Amino acid sequence: MGKIENTIKNLLIDKFNPSLLSITNESYMHNVPEGSESHFKIVLVSNSFKDVPKIKQHQKIYKVLGNIMNSIHALSIYTFDEMEYENNPVIIDSPNCANKK
Repeated sequence: MGKIENTIKNLLIDKFNPSLLSITNESYMHNVPEGSESHFKIVLVSNSFKDVPKIKQHQKIYKVLGNIMNSIHALSIYTFDEMEYENNPVIIDSPNCANKK
């Protein structure tokens, strides 16, 4: 786990106390140097999101990540409250970068 990924993990755990947190560094799928930490997918399940619209859930995540977002080129976010995730966890595979060599 890289420095940026670890920072994301710690910030999200501290703020949302998730029952499930998955952070995937998808940088290897893009035209970036090996070992980059620029593209991430986050799956976060927390009852902090109960009855909160998706846009607000995502805004909360961006706010928590704050300045670390300056180091990230792309972030896919999948947020659920526990009941939502139990009933219908829809997580889409990310496509490969069209510019990957």
